[in-house]
Amino acid sequence: MKRYVKTCSMSRSAATFLVAVAILAHAPTPAAAQQFSADLVERKDEATAMLGTIRVSQQKTRIEAKALPDGFFLIDMAKPAAYFVRPGAHVFMEARQSSPLTRMFVPVDLDDPCRQWQAIAQLSAPVDLATWQCQRDGEEAIAGCNTDVYRIEAPSGLSFTGWVDRARRFPVQIKTADGTVIAADRIRDEPQPAQIFEVPAGLRRFDPQALIRRIQQSDVWVEPPASQ
Repeated sequence: MKRYVKTCSMSRSAATFLVAVAILAHAPTPAAAQQFSADLVERKDEATAMLGTIRVSQQKTRIEAKALPDGFFLIDMAKPAAYFVRPGAHVFMEARQSSPLTRMFVPVDLDDPCRQWQAIAQLSAPVDLATWQCQRDGEEAIAGCNTDVYRIEAPSGLSFTGWVDRARRFPVQIKTADGTVIAADRIRDEPQPAQIFEVPAGLRRFDPQALIRRIQQSDVWVEPPASQ
């Protein structure tokens, strides 16, 4: 089975480009470093599987999952918002609980990454702050990345550990409650086209809940039996 090797160190040309952008923008280098693409790889029980690809630009993420080839996820932490976009069907919809990847791989604030993880979790379902906890748990170097380790405790098996790359302000590795490791491999620091992080023009917003309500009001709806 093919294995993928993650590289966190930047090329000299990429580093030079990012420094120049930071100087021109009067911004610190880490803030400008957050434009890259990578493969998403899952490792569990000595097996490795390709999950898809990920692209990041500032506060936006685009995830293309192999399991959902007819669309892609867009995450914008500035709003925050998370959508699943299906260009072929000319629709887009809120991602909600359609993929755990949208709750984990999001741009974060180095001073308080828990805030972003909590905000994106609330898009999927209301978060009970009494059962959702996030805290820093040291630091670790992963394949050349200097990372801060955070542990998120959540109900219903949604707990995970995240390794946040300080330079890119992004989690480059996630370990879920069942021991599965999902990593950003073959990281490529390069400018990303702005248009790929936007919902294409002309797509219709699809509301699954509205469809369910329409079905409930129609003659085809059968009320489930009351529990005894």
